[in-house]
Amino acid sequence: MTESHAIISDTITSNDVVLFMKGTKSMPQCGFSSRVAGVLNYMAVDFADVNVLADETVRSGIKEFSDWPTIPQLYVKGEFVGGCDIITEMMLSGELDTLFNENGVVYDKDAADKIREANG
Repeated sequence: MTESHAIISDTITSNDVVLFMKGTKSMPQCGFSSRVAGVLNYMAVDFADVNVLADETVRSGIKEFSDWPTIPQLYVKGEFVGGCDIITEMMLSGELDTLFNENGVVYDKDAADKIREANG
């Protein structure tokens, strides 16, 4: 296991929800990261944010780790969920709520419903 994979593995096993992103949850540095962080923040999900721009090892390592070419990447309970398009689709279909419910992740159901109403 490479050093980056060890860091990533440790991060996703020690946090229920992790977003590997460009920037931070309070200051995203790309539109895709901003969209996913915005959804999680609005839904009041407690998540760890990992700024891949701050660590080149993690930035390149996360793409190999997940076998997924783009950032952001969302992990729930150690499992890779997807990137911006997948998270957006899951949010709008209600699948993200189901995933959070099944994994005991606390979130604001009313906020999730409001996002769907606004985009329905």
